[in-house]
Amino acid sequence: MKKIVLFALTALMLASCGKRQVQLIDAANFNKQVDGKQVSLYTLKRGKLTMQVTNYGGRVVALWAPDRKGNMDDVVLGYDHIDKYLNNTGERYLGAVVGRCANRIAGGTITLDGEEYQLSKNEGENTLHGGDLGTDKVVWDVVSNNDTAIVMHVVLPDGQDGFPGNLDITMTYTLTKDNAFRVDYEATTDKTTLCNLSHHSFFNLLGEGHTVLEHELEINGAWILPVSQDLIPLGSFRSIKDTPFDFTERHTIGERIAATDDQLNAGHGYDHNWIITSNLSGKLVHCATLFEPTSGRKMEVLSEQMGLQFYSGNFFDGKTMGKHGAHLYRGAVALETQKFPDAIHQENFSDKAILNPGEVYKHTCVYRFSTSRK
Repeated sequence: MKKIVLFALTALMLASCGKRQVQLIDAANFNKQVDGKQVSLYTLKRGKLTMQVTNYGGRVVALWAPDRKGNMDDVVLGYDHIDKYLNNTGERYLGAVVGRCANRIAGGTITLDGEEYQLSKNEGENTLHGGDLGTDKVVWDVVSNNDTAIVMHVVLPDGQDGFPGNLDITMTYTLTKDNAFRVDYEATTDKTTLCNLSHHSFFNLLGEGHTVLEHELEINGAWILPVSQDLIPLGSFRSIKDTPFDFTERHTIGERIAATDDQLNAGHGYDHNWIITSNLSGKLVHCATLFEPTSGRKMEVLSEQMGLQFYSGNFFDGKTMGKHGAHLYRGAVALETQKFPDAIHQENFSDKAILNPGEVYKHTCVYRFSTSRK
């Protein structure tokens, strides 16, 4: 009997050793002073997830999750060295928090309390994800960290990127007991400003070096915000029924991405904001599910925000090498919970993303991982 038990344990150990394991990035690769502040790499682990985070831009550098056979893969795009982020020639927002106002602001100007502000224009004539610095090119202070959570803090000074007000932001990344990566934001200001923060990890449930065209996606939204050729909302609402944007039931991302549709042409694929209608209550609800059939990995997105930006990696060109492979054309998806883009200029959008002194901005986003056969 003892021999049988020993044989079984040995077989189990050998099987485990044969599985792909987590490969941690050396923390020394991120040990650097940037703008006079210390940058570091932090490792979190809980349950089946392992995540590495840097305080440069609050970036998720790596996120390891198991497939249905227990093999581990890093499911976010990124780099293995701080210098590659600082001297980046590829996608800017890999794994970062974006703000102070996520998404696009038309014309790079806003008017608040009767005063016009000229913002930094970093995408043609428009302001994208907060401008030249935003929240992704600054070093955050680490307030606390342990094995399962890290709390970071930054004050964006009055006038940074042209925005008014000292915006005081605290952000917490937590790995939860149900194998989720949770993001909590809280912010205050001393002057009326805009505040719309979002998380910008690029996910591929097979890992870097693959496309996401065979990933299956479901979005809990019946409307999108149509956009112009420079991806600014037109101020109208479009039903997704009988269009390539209907993900109320699961479809592969590549199934209809080449369809003849004026909005697909405008976004060069999917790069649009869905209206999560069930979020009218302001409670944490299911927004989307991403599933990869080969690995069996599933990622659910939950938030209390009414906007979900789905971007299908249309501007990756395969020339940039990440930690484990090239960042291929349509090689990742971003699923960003947020307030509606360019809301400050849109008459039909009730929430203008304005934050006043005495108010507290709060926002939660959860990416929950599991495996499934379908």
